[in-house]
Amino acid sequence: MSSKSKPLLTSSLGKKLIMSLTGLFLCSFLLVHLIGNLQLFKDDEGYAFNNYAYFMTHFTPIKVVSYLLYASIIIHAVYALILTLKNKAARPIGYDKGSGNVNSKWNSRNMGILGTIVLVFLATHMQNFWFQYKFGTTPYVEYHTELATGNREIIASDNIPSNYDGYKTYVNNGVETIQTKDLYKQVAYTFQNPLIVLFYVIAMAALAFHLIHGFQSAFQTLGFNHRRYIGFIKGLGIWVFGVLVPLAFAAMPLYFYFKSL
Repeated sequence: MSSKSKPLLTSSLGKKLIMSLTGLFLCSFLLVHLIGNLQLFKDDEGYAFNNYAYFMTHFTPIKVVSYLLYASIIIHAVYALILTLKNKAARPIGYDKGSGNVNSKWNSRNMGILGTIVLVFLATHMQNFWFQYKFGTTPYVEYHTELATGNREIIASDNIPSNYDGYKTYVNNGVETIQTKDLYKQVAYTFQNPLIVLFYVIAMAALAFHLIHGFQSAFQTLGFNHRRYIGFIKGLGIWVFGVLVPLAFAAMPLYFYFKSL
């Protein structure tokens, strides 16, 4: 007797499993990215953040993880679209809008809209910073730090010098010199635009609602829904990924905008 069952990875359950795994991987990336970006709040003219930015874009293991990240974003978005279209096709009449809250919460019914806002945000974010850092007109900076005293001289320029041949650090006569692209200043310039700041804040609100439902849903799909630890998972999804992480990311554009006033 031949089986007509679909292979796991092409079935609806398989797609949900892949969405769960890619979603949790993206959550872990958010935490790492947040920890690194908190260096934007340091009052050091971008010294720590610019060194972090170079490390994250040139350290080989991190670069490999970044490719996995891009693939995860694409797979997560594509499978979400496929499942959404399939669910709509299977339910052509749709729910009674007057009783929607009876069976599900608002964010769980609008994961597609929330995810689309987050996807547009990611494209905008990559264009503003990653693309500009790699291929655009990111400013230039030199840090000269006296190692004995910690005193630092900063030589900044809106244009990269013609003799710049990449990130460089060396010590000469007790002075550490670092030559690098100034992504910190790029961030500061970008977040002087109130429309961009507003969009980032709205996107972080969408991310919050998306993660509050998505984080717990991912664990349920993977079978982690026992009453002993479902409360911890729900709390982690709400307070860490639904509140703390989005608020911290939203604070960054607000910080630079009000700092520039």
